[in-house]
Amino acid sequence: QVQLVESGGGLVQPGGSLRLSCAASSIIYSVYLMGWYRQAPGKERELVATITSGGSTNYADSAKGRYTISGDNAKNTVYLQMNSLKPEDTAVYYCTMSTYYAMDYWGKGTLVTVSS
Repeated sequence: QVQLVESGGGLVQPGGSLRLSCAASSIIYSVYLMGWYRQAPGKERELVATITSGGSTNYADSAKGRYTISGDNAKNTVYLQMNSLKPEDTAVYYCTMSTYYAMDYWGKGTLVTVSS
């Protein structure tokens, strides 16, 4: 069973930066989309950013200008560089990978806490 494993979460002060990483435990073929979602306490899970196999990116309005998604389809890795973090960015961040054969994979999440 393929698993996605996130890392890089933690406690950071407002204005700080974190880089999240996500890697698959074994090869996933035909990935066309990778992304990050987040879920804050008491809120629904929301899209943060996605990147296609062709390198096109999409960001939630809350992430634009502060977050950068990158990844390597062939290596099944995706990253999220987060700068200028705010307390409202506090959430569990999940990575996801989608394949051309309609399989979606999700990680278990990594907690990001932005607090002074």
